[in-house]
Amino acid sequence: MRRAVITGGARGLGAAAAERLTADGLDVITVDVAGAADHLLDVTDDDAVAALADRVGPVDVLVNSAGVVGPNVPLVETTSQQWRDVLDVNVVGTVAMMRAFIPGMVAGGWGRVVNLASMAGKDGNPNLSIYSASKAAVIGLTKSAGKELATTGVLVNAIAPAVIATPMNATTAPDVLAHITSLIPMKRVGTAQEVAELIAWLCSERVSFSTGAVYDISGGRATY
Repeated sequence: MRRAVITGGARGLGAAAAERLTADGLDVITVDVAGAADHLLDVTDDDAVAALADRVGPVDVLVNSAGVVGPNVPLVETTSQQWRDVLDVNVVGTVAMMRAFIPGMVAGGWGRVVNLASMAGKDGNPNLSIYSASKAAVIGLTKSAGKELATTGVLVNAIAPAVIATPMNATTAPDVLAHITSLIPMKRVGTAQEVAELIAWLCSERVSFSTGAVYDISGGRATY
């Protein structure tokens, strides 16, 4: 039985992915900073991540879904600390998990890593400069790691959703939510289950000739 670790696994896209991968027969281990996860930890804590890897042992699949949106303000009103706070979770935390679990995948000759990026990382959402930049970094990270690991049997891909109905977006300002929904040609937000279907494929043996790629799930919003 293949084993998977999913960060941000207590709610939203992480929880939906955990349910979907469990249905596929994987042994799923959820990680979150709070909530009903198998392991509670902060992905920005290197020592905690290393201890998790020691406890869990080798896994076949890693889904990096932990993330924060950060402040919804104009760029010139952001602070350096706000940038650090968001980048630490969305980028450095993702790197920490990859650093901890990829070596075991390489040793086993097979692995799947799925990083949750965002359409904001491609388009740049106004007043969400920190979030947009962090998700652009996740895309660059995924492309780099995909190339590094291309001959190892470990595939690294990213997903770039448009706005999805999740708890994280429940606190998004109504005007911002209306704006980003208006950019979607299907004129609706996506569901966590729809994203989980794409994650499940990217975590499976059914994907075999794709790495360092970014898969849009945007209701038609994506233009490149």
